[in-house]
Formats: sequence, structure tokens, C-alpha cells
Amino acid sequence: MAERARDDLGEFLERGYHGDMGWLADTAARRGDPQTLWPDARTVVVLGLNYGGGDDPLAAGSDPERGAISVYARGRDYHDTLKSRLKALARWIASRWPGELKVFVDTAPVMEKPLAQEAGVGWQGKHTNLVSRDFGSWLFLGEIYLSLALDPDAPESDHCGGCRRCLDACPTDAFPAPYQLDARRCISYLTIEHKGAIPHEFRAAIGNRIFGCDDCLAVCPWNKFARATNEPAFLAREGLIAPRLAELAGLDDSAFRTHFAGTAVKRIGRDRFLRNVLIAIGNVPAPTAELAQAARRCLDDKSPLVRASAVWALGRIAPEIAVEAPARLGRENDATVREEWERLLPTTN
Repeated sequence: MAERARDDLGEFLERGYHGDMGWLADTAARRGDPQTLWPDARTVVVLGLNYGGGDDPLAAGSDPERGAISVYARGRDYHDTLKSRLKALARWIASRWPGELKVFVDTAPVMEKPLAQEAGVGWQGKHTNLVSRDFGSWLFLGEIYLSLALDPDAPESDHCGGCRRCLDACPTDAFPAPYQLDARRCISYLTIEHKGAIPHEFRAAIGNRIFGCDDCLAVCPWNKFARATNEPAFLAREGLIAPRLAELAGLDDSAFRTHFAGTAVKRIGRDRFLRNVLIAIGNVPAPTAELAQAARRCLDDKSPLVRASAVWALGRIAPEIAVEAPARLGRENDATVREEWERLLPTTN
């Protein structure tokens, strides 16, 4: 399995599927072998923590004037909670068995999903995410590396069979083949990892998803065994369940930090988040005047990325306002904004 995982990672990187995630290429050697990351490692203990929401994870997509945030990001940032649990377990292990150990939660070059499959936690489905027979799609993963050699558990086998619901559900066709993901087309990547303007070819398909996408996870038939989390930190905050786009578009940096304090959303920063919000506003089929005015105010934003996204959104929902953009931004010299002008008014110089 380790050799296959290394080969899959090498092919993923060679095809450029990682996009802006240069850290994947930079850490590929250490990621492919636990003993390259830590030479003393003899055993990897893999743990999963359920974050299932207990309701329809795609319900937020039904109201286009409200934003959809991925289930995993609706509560507190899982890194802190999971690391606290792992450290408690690590202390228990250290008190009973001699040896060194290290704790990792998604912040080190660890191939979590292949290791989880080897440990019997679940298997990597055709969407490349982990699937559990007990918890469906909704597990956070963490690892404890031990210098102590333990007998391994039996690995989990693949139970996807002929199903391809996850592949067919993807709005942007991000799966070139089963078990392969082109992150450059993935809405989670585009709205979270991608730093610049979102390519035009994907904007309409993003719909009202403003942070991540759960489509391929949510349609998995194994979710019939999923259950709601009993971890209070993972319960959804009221303000993160289908928040109003018009209100989000008005967040300045301070308000953004306050609103999303302690959540995974905060890490992408206010400008990229407003980029996502404005893309969602541009996709509203019957926008209100409130939405149009919210986008219009963003034409004066300090961020070129936000201004460019506002031009695009207005071009979709309020062309009569959008034509003002070249005049309002007449001295604009940012290439990102210029591109949006030129698409909106090809004759504008």
C-alpha cells in the first residue's frame, strides 16, 4: 500500500493536479514514507473523530441568497480539538509503554488517508476521500507516530463496488477517473486553497458555495450509517449555517475575523472569502436590490481581488450598475480587475 500511495502521489504531482498547493510537491519525499518524516517511527496509530452534522449536508444550497459552508467548517476549527484528544491519548500511551512518540493533525507531511486504510479505519473511495462503514464520509483524521513496534491491524478493503455517485455529483467534473482528483477543478480547492481569481469556467458551477463543497461526500450510500457528532466543538454555529450573502459582502477585515474566530474559514482571510461571496452573489438567479447594492459597494474595496469579483458579479446580476465600473475604477492598474472590465466592456481601454 505504501508503494502504491507514493506512486499515486507522484502521478498526481506530475500531472499538475495539485494546482497552487506547492507544499505537496515540496514535501512529497517525506509524505511518502513515515520513516522519512521521523526515522524512529515503528508504528502509526491512526484515529478518526466523527464530525457528522446529523442533517442534510446539502440543504444550505437550496437558497441561492444564502451561502453554503462545508460541514467540516461550520463548528470550531478541528485542528485544536483533535490535537487535544490525540495529546491526551499520547500521554496515556507514554505513561504505560516506554519510547518516543509524535502527534500529527493535518499540519505535517503525512499521507493520512492511505495510512487510515492500512489501519482499518476506512478506505479511500472513488472521490479519493476516506469512507467508513460506521461513519460514512464524516471523519477527521489524526496520527500518533510511535517508536514502539506494535502488531498492525487488518487493513480495510474497498467497498465502493460499481457505484459512481460521487463522481457524477461533482459540479465541475473534477474527477478525471475513479480514484483520481484534479484539484484545480475542485470547488473545495478553488474556494479555499486557490489564492487568486477563480477561473471563469468554474464560477457558475460554484453556485452559492462560499467555503468548500460536500457534494461528493454527501451522496455516498455509506452515509446511511453516519451519525451526528457528539463533540460540542463540531456542532454548527448558527451564523455559519446558510448565512446571508448580502451581510457577508459587507464584512471588513475586523468584522470577518470576529465573525469567523476559531473556525477554519478564518484561515483563508477576508479578501478570498469575499471573492467567494461575490461569486455566489453573481450566481443568484433572481437577485434583490440589496444584493446588487452589496456587490456595488465592493467596487470600492481596497482589495483588487474583491473589486474584480464585484465587477463580475454585477455583470451577471445588475448590468446597469456594472457599466459604471470602468468609470468608478478608471485609474485601476491591477491586471485582475482590468480583465474583468474587458470581459464586461470589450471596448473599454
